[in-house]
Amino acid sequence: MSLSPGDALTSHNFGLQIDGVMVEYLAEVNGLSIEQDVIKHLSNTAQGHKDVSLMPGVQKDGQCTVVRGMTQSPAFTEWINDSIAGAMSTARKNASIIMMDYENNPVKRYNMRNAWCSKIDASALKAGEAAALTETVTIVFEELVIE
Repeated sequence: MSLSPGDALTSHNFGLQIDGVMVEYLAEVNGLSIEQDVIKHLSNTAQGHKDVSLMPGVQKDGQCTVVRGMTQSPAFTEWINDSIAGAMSTARKNASIIMMDYENNPVKRYNMRNAWCSKIDASALKAGEAAALTETVTIVFEELVIE
């Protein structure tokens, strides 16, 4: 059952691709946003009235956080380690957060250009707990394009 026109996506099925390869299904994504500068141009009309024009400026860089299960995903772990170690020649990657429909077909992409991991937080560890362990990773990017 794929989406019909007008159907909204549900938030239960999404993942992370790095350089075109799906490396991880995620538990949570926060902070995906696009922002750009606003340029204000002030001038006067021929009649002496103030004229204000707002124009789009440069798109700003950004960041998002993803929560993943603490797994042995080697590609994602290597990406995190390269980023934290400062190996930027291998850490800067093109990554995408991909939303999928009920049949696991990609229906929306958030493409992050020159993305790398700037922070990682492991979930609390508590003896005797049966909770799943997670990692919260902050990803910074130079540009975000929505498809």
